Amino acid sequence: MTMTTPTVEHFPELLLDRTGPCVSIYLPTGRRFPASQQDVVRFRNLLRQAESALANEMGAAELEAFTAPLHELADSDRFWSHALDGLAVFLHADFYKVYKLQRAVPERAIVAESFHIKPLLRVLQSADRFQMLAITRDHVRLFQGNRDAVDEITMHASVPRTLTEALGEEVTESHTALNPVGQLGHGGAHIAMHAGSGSRKDEIDKDTERFFRVVDRAIVEHHTKHSGLPMVLVALPEHHAVFRGVSHNALLLPDAIAGNPDAFSPDELRQKAWEIVEPRYTLRLQGYIDEYGAALPRGLASDVLSDAAMAALGGRVRALLVDDDRVVPGHVDRATAQVSHGELDDPHVEDILDDLAEIVLRMGGDVVMVPRDRMPSTTGIAAIYRF
Repeated sequence: MTMTTPTVEHFPELLLDRTGPCVSIYLPTGRRFPASQQDVVRFRNLLRQAESALANEMGAAELEAFTAPLHELADSDRFWSHALDGLAVFLHADFYKVYKLQRAVPERAIVAESFHIKPLLRVLQSADRFQMLAITRDHVRLFQGNRDAVDEITMHASVPRTLTEALGEEVTESHTALNPVGQLGHGGAHIAMHAGSGSRKDEIDKDTERFFRVVDRAIVEHHTKHSGLPMVLVALPEHHAVFRGVSHNALLLPDAIAGNPDAFSPDELRQKAWEIVEPRYTLRLQGYIDEYGAALPRGLASDVLSDAAMAALGGRVRALLVDDDRVVPGHVDRATAQVSHGELDDPHVEDILDDLAEIVLRMGGDVVMVPRDRMPSTTGIAAIYRF
């Protein structure tokens, strides 16, 4: 199946100041039956929790109108039959977004003055994410994934799917002179039999290069710029140099997957891509951890929630490392930086770590979600200061 995924560019609209209640619903979902059968039941339970909290602020008619989109979602059989690993739903009087996620999220409904974004941050700010461009001389597909899952994603309408779509009438007649009868070689490579002279092969190679150039330009403009994710190339060995020769994608990784993209299953692609991405992921994460360790004794870092809150509101936090498995119920007052704690089962209570991440993002800092076993602190956060 194909999918459309959220990107870091969605954060600004989620962080906007809004008047009135904001509903955030998160749900881990199952890709296959029978696990997926219970998804809608659990979603309805979370919806009832949200409605119970909203009933204190709205009349019956207003509440019914406000939550109508969520009830429509619950009733959509088609939506629930194509689930991924998680679901994030955001509802406000003037805003409604639903995201299918490639990673499970905690099951929770929250009604607050702002959207609860930490679970979405965990998905989008994790350093293990990547994209894969699977390209042959005739067609292209785009995948997105992480260490646990990979899915084909819907490409922007401006990205050509085939050579003919990219070049149109400019395709040389020689390109159609490929004998349709071929065989699969090592790694699933398609060995095509060429008809005619060497000049025909030269024309075909020129078409391939032009096709790769058009695809690269469109992918950079409509996907890489927006996702900010590293790109892994999947192509026949003889196409690697050709593609790199025309590519201007600064996030195209030097290592690639060699073979016919169509010969690999999505899970095989995930495994091969993760072998390429994992060293980069480990290095980047360790860089933040080392920087925090060096800054802490100099007073340029902290794992104290109240100190980090004060620094974040003053624009001093350059990077905030957040435990991606932890929730600290409570709230950070945006005016005073006061940290107050609460109970997790209260739908009105937010997450202090979520509040800190939101503040840091608003002030132009970086937020990095870190696995618990790699966190350099035990409080749920590690803040690195600018000064």
